[in-house]
Amino acid sequence: MLEDIVESVRARLPAVVAAEEALRGDAAAVPPARGFAGALAVPGLSVVAEVKRRSPSRGDLDPGLDPGGRASEYARGGAAAISVLTEPDHFSGSPDDLTAVRHTVDLPVLRKDFLLHPAQVWESRAMGADAVLLIVAILDGAALPRLLDAAGDAGLDALVEVHTREEASRAVDAGARVVGVNNRDLATFEVDLATAERLRGALGDGVVAVAESGVATPADAARMAAAGYDAVLVGESAVRSGDPAGFVASLRGAR
Repeated sequence: MLEDIVESVRARLPAVVAAEEALRGDAAAVPPARGFAGALAVPGLSVVAEVKRRSPSRGDLDPGLDPGGRASEYARGGAAAISVLTEPDHFSGSPDDLTAVRHTVDLPVLRKDFLLHPAQVWESRAMGADAVLLIVAILDGAALPRLLDAAGDAGLDALVEVHTREEASRAVDAGARVVGVNNRDLATFEVDLATAERLRGALGDGVVAVAESGVATPADAARMAAAGYDAVLVGESAVRSGDPAGFVASLRGAR
């Protein structure tokens, strides 16, 4: 499934690369980025709540979701930041969703997509993102530092996502300041919170550590906090919640 998603991204990539110069100009006109890393590096467990219409493994979650309205609910519950899926083919996402969220809430907004080229970093800034997701599993040894440098040039924070100890080492060695451990295996889409517990030590103490996927209850959030994570990123459970603000608040209060 991951290979299918990446192939879809590669098919759209030439148009983005061709527009890189224009995107840099558009990015220069966007207001300064809100600090994503700083918003997560505060006492207690921070919550990054996600705007997500669809999941490749679960199908439609909320096709008619109002991005701005949902983000407002997350903010009311105390979310530290908002993550927005922008990938269209497998997640039904759109840059318009991110722009709507950025104009509605004052929180940092993470563009969650499958970035392969620095032009996509500038595209992210141009659409209003404050941070980008970089997935180590789809980036070779040269691409990760190249994209981290591009994020720095664009004034963006980067959430560097890992799934194994080797990927964690690559992220830390490349200078990642915010590292997310995804509890979802991107090959099988199975979820295991023990993944984050096993890998926390590999991240060291000098990063903002984020546990991604699989957090559905306050007990799950407390488990990630006990493992040493500064934040959790919640998607499907947040979208399906009948009370988004209450759901986020319950995770923030987990001990």
